[in-house]
Amino acid sequence: MNEAILGWVLICGLGLGLGLVTMLRALPVNNQPSFSARVAPYLRSTDSRFALADSVSEPTRALGVIAKIMAPVLRQVLGQLDRFSLDTQQLSHRLEQANSRVSPNDYRLQQLGLGVLGALLGTLASLLGVWAGSLNGFSASVIVLGLAGLGVALRDNLLTSQIRRRQARMLTEFPTIAEMIALAVSAGEGAPGAFSRVGRLARGELAFELTRVLHQTQAGTSFSTALKQMSTRVGSAPISRFLEGVIVAMERGTPLAEVMHAQALDVRELARRELIETAGKKEIGMLVPLVFGVLPLTVLFAIYPGLSLLEIGI
Repeated sequence: MNEAILGWVLICGLGLGLGLVTMLRALPVNNQPSFSARVAPYLRSTDSRFALADSVSEPTRALGVIAKIMAPVLRQVLGQLDRFSLDTQQLSHRLEQANSRVSPNDYRLQQLGLGVLGALLGTLASLLGVWAGSLNGFSASVIVLGLAGLGVALRDNLLTSQIRRRQARMLTEFPTIAEMIALAVSAGEGAPGAFSRVGRLARGELAFELTRVLHQTQAGTSFSTALKQMSTRVGSAPISRFLEGVIVAMERGTPLAEVMHAQALDVRELARRELIETAGKKEIGMLVPLVFGVLPLTVLFAIYPGLSLLEIGI
């Protein structure tokens, strides 16, 4: 019981210290907006999808009023964590792959919020266990830390699943987009014009990336560099091979229409192979209920009458 009281004292002390730090950081003197935050509203583009400066996402969307109150303290903590070489560049790349408007700091803020939520749930469960007499201090600490870690990992899994869903949608749109680009090039358009036309007419994730390439070229970036950046953002091997083929054809002077048609044919073959592989996997999956469900039930129906006759003794 003394250990439980000591644990409660430590928790209350940490809560009191965190509250005092939050109050001090929330003072107007310590909470002035930065220069970039003041200038950012005047640098936004008219199209919200393509802004010259990334819009600052409010943490209140993810964590509510508590995050708004504790945002100064949490942002300072996240700024200190960057000194420990947490890979911010890789995180930014993953957020670009997911086409997320969340900045790396806000992402870590959400991770921290979910970790705190998991720790609170673990604390509540531990208190119930200690009250029932089925937990000790070590088990309660393991539960709290485990749930906090699960909360942090949950946000990372959500980002990974978002990236995979977006890549799957782009691969689904890829054959049609490649065929449209090839037709536009055959009709006399250059590669930049074909990408621009398809980006304006098509809809979807891949069309969004093509429109983004168009905006980068209008901002002064060369078309080859924009395609390389798109290949890095997308992170899909078939799309990267297609873009590399376009870049090589432009640099070496190869007839672009022939290259585009060959690339579109390869994309169609890739889609056909993936469809056959998916059908094969589904066929194996369909055998599971047949082998473990229908077949045992059929054998049971065949054997049960004989077993019944043996029990009766006929």
